[in-house]
Amino acid sequence: MTTPANVPTLLNPQNSVLLLIDFQPQMAFGVKSIDGQTLVNNATGLAKAAKVFNVPTIITSVAEKSFSGPTFSQLRDVFPQNTIIDRTTMNTWEDKRVVDEVKKTGRKKIVIAGLWTEVCIVMPTLDALREGFEVYVVVDACGGTSPVAHDMAVQRMIQAGAQPITWLQYLLELQRDWARQETYDATTGIVKQHAGTYGIGIQYAKAVLGEAANEGKR
Repeated sequence: MTTPANVPTLLNPQNSVLLLIDFQPQMAFGVKSIDGQTLVNNATGLAKAAKVFNVPTIITSVAEKSFSGPTFSQLRDVFPQNTIIDRTTMNTWEDKRVVDEVKKTGRKKIVIAGLWTEVCIVMPTLDALREGFEVYVVVDACGGTSPVAHDMAVQRMIQAGAQPITWLQYLLELQRDWARQETYDATTGIVKQHAGTYGIGIQYAKAVLGEAANEGKR
């Protein structure tokens, strides 16, 4: 059975670029669609996933000095070498520097997350789709000024052709096969740090199976 032409292929480390938009204090203060600590956790897990798999990552800010403040330190710690592109426009896609960086990667799949969903995420998503890119919105690493604002923005992007994903889904889609030992430890490490009870489950399984293996050697 052949795959329909309009069904996107899976994300992998070679076909995607990550765009992190406006993870800044003043933007976060207005977020009401997701708990703040959960937002930071999810965004950090997402960034670490891209780092482990060497996915090109572009970070932008808006009015850093005059209004919004610096990018979250948790993200800057993951990508200390990245130059953050600071903009004045609410629409990232209207900043030529950002678009040029995306196009420079030669990749047609853009994974996008940031603040706010209904403004700084929806606008570049619609523009990138119009230009022929495939856009994957990490919905649990985005935040809107209200639950309805976030949800309606996500619906609008889906109707335009964007694909909704979660940060953990992204990580596991990149790993894909637990036999990929070169990224196995890093992937499970991110899960243990940021994936809540799934991470606890991995720790539990390791402890129990490890003890069982030791018992078998006695």
